[in-house]
Amino acid sequence: MSSLAAARADNFYYPPEWTPNQGSLNKFHGQHALRERAKKIDQGILVIRFEMPYNIWCGGCSSMIAKGVRFNAEKKQVGNYYSTKIWSFTMKSACCKHEIVIQTDPQNCEYVIISGAQRKIEEFDVEDAETFELPADEEKGKLADPFYRLEHQEEDMQKKKEAEPVLVRLQRASDDRHLDDYALNKALRARLRNQKKRVAEEETVCRSMGLGLRLLPKSEEDSAAAKRVKFSSRFEKNRKEKRAAITTTSIFPEQSSSSAAAKKRLELESKRRQIKAIAASNLLTAGIKPSSWSQPSVSTVGAKRMPVTARIR
Repeated sequence: MSSLAAARADNFYYPPEWTPNQGSLNKFHGQHALRERAKKIDQGILVIRFEMPYNIWCGGCSSMIAKGVRFNAEKKQVGNYYSTKIWSFTMKSACCKHEIVIQTDPQNCEYVIISGAQRKIEEFDVEDAETFELPADEEKGKLADPFYRLEHQEEDMQKKKEAEPVLVRLQRASDDRHLDDYALNKALRARLRNQKKRVAEEETVCRSMGLGLRLLPKSEEDSAAAKRVKFSSRFEKNRKEKRAAITTTSIFPEQSSSSAAAKKRLELESKRRQIKAIAASNLLTAGIKPSSWSQPSVSTVGAKRMPVTARIR
């Protein structure tokens, strides 16, 4: 060995106080070769890794323990079936620490639950599973009887003749489809290659558009649905406001005697028009058409002319 640590790891290290008269190293250290697994070896019990042979229900908490789950089980012999030993495995479930005891059944080549659990029975319909039901023990005994076979031979032959054309047709179709493995593999690889190429092209197009995901191919249904969707924009809002402002604007020019009075009047008219334009825009948004408004009226007082205003009913 290259080092003392390696020698101790392989249990090849012999301390200076050991002599050949003291026996093996395990005897010298006062321990069994299997260490903790053989702590009850004097009682005939050995700790092993036991794998659950089928699905069971735990007797403590009614939880299901699946097939293949492994446990540290105490293995011991509890009897014999002729010259074959019957072993018992005692373990504790991980869900509630409930004790489960399982024994071997050499007669039926099966495992039997003694206590602590219940086997999960899984039944299925033969027709739904599309399988054949195995004959029972009584049927097996009847098949050995020549008279019973003679009585049912004609019926079996008739069933065979009826099923033979279907079986031959299925066999021929299977041969045509799976006989040439090279051609099938070539077609499958070609289809996958085209699919990968198409996906790569779609990803390239999406990356050029600045998208981080691949879009699905276009379809007529998606195009029709996209055309039916309309989004409100700032352009539509400005267009409605300008149209409302034009509708409320006077078509007659305004005359003034002095510039100061005209300027003040223009400011008042501007404010009034803004208020009316906002009101008209709200009405257009609510769905009221301008045709429902009243016609503008012209009123004259003396030599002055007043602007035409829209009156809302």
